[in-house]
Amino acid sequence: MRKMENKKKSKRVIISSLITFSIIEFVLIAAITVLFYVNIPLTSTKVLYIPKGSTNSIITHLNKTGYELNNIDKYIINFLGYPQSGWIDLKAQYMKKADFLYKLTTSKAALKTITLIPGETSYVFLKEIAEKFNLSEDKLNKIYQEHAYKADGNILAETYSLPYGMKEDHLLFYLFSNTNKQYEEFSKKIFGYYDKRKWYYYIIMASIIQKEAASVDEMPLVSSVIYNRLRRGMALQMDGTLNYGEYSHVKVTAQRIREDNSSYNTYKNRGLPEHPVCAVSLNAIKAAIFPVKSEYLYFVRDNSTGLHKFTSSYQEHIKNINANRGVEKTYTKVKKVENKYDKEAKKIMSTDVTKQNPSSIKSLWDNVK
Repeated sequence: MRKMENKKKSKRVIISSLITFSIIEFVLIAAITVLFYVNIPLTSTKVLYIPKGSTNSIITHLNKTGYELNNIDKYIINFLGYPQSGWIDLKAQYMKKADFLYKLTTSKAALKTITLIPGETSYVFLKEIAEKFNLSEDKLNKIYQEHAYKADGNILAETYSLPYGMKEDHLLFYLFSNTNKQYEEFSKKIFGYYDKRKWYYYIIMASIIQKEAASVDEMPLVSSVIYNRLRRGMALQMDGTLNYGEYSHVKVTAQRIREDNSSYNTYKNRGLPEHPVCAVSLNAIKAAIFPVKSEYLYFVRDNSTGLHKFTSSYQEHIKNINANRGVEKTYTKVKKVENKYDKEAKKIMSTDVTKQNPSSIKSLWDNVK
């Protein structure tokens, strides 16, 4: 009897030992498999975009871009933490999968700030981007020319915080999409919908206002001159339109006016140029849409103040030009402050006008062909 019990006890010990050994063996095999898996070499871009959402949605996004992640990666990521959304700097292209998963949850965006000044051209801005972010100017120009909607005005004039290490295509696509999103939001607030072709009519006009106005105060006034001259079929004859592209900071001369045969030459051509002259601010866009009601057809900068003198009479305009003769330019930079027209435009821009059915604004929009 005792022998039987001993045999059973020994059998239980053996079975228990076998189970324990099997578990240990399974754990060891699983650990070796995981260790082998996480040490698989992986190639990535140094800067990676992580969308907002759950771990599953992030893995789905990464799989679409060729990373081939699975449930094991999901569990590892959840164990390590949670990825920061947006562009993150991995600081390396070649790494083991374990390093990649760890960097996904710990990497931060390496940001650099760059400002696109209102009135500056994309030609100059791309040079600044190439220098500041150590990117290829040739690649930037090639991608810009392939994907830009117009020659200029595709990037809203403002300050951008961008990750250092972002490639040329990612950087430009971000700037394009960010601007288009804002353009769409502005348009829907004012007109109730977004028509890209019609919207860029106002961007073209805003770019001329941006180049010509000496201050925010003057923008709706310059806008009224543009509207009045267009309405009368007069050529705009504005020097600012010739400060496009590489000519952004080049003084416009009589020779340049004679020799430039582009659509930007508003001395030779009637109507607006085919493309925006430069990047524009929100103030310039609002002025293009909400001009002051005036009879003004001419303006000239006053050498003593830096502001413009506006008039509806050509004779008065000539007098204003002659008044500058012998007067040294003593102004430095005109302070840009908001006036009542700009404040009114801002009020409208911050209101959902789709519920108000503003017929006057709608008719203005419908007149854009």
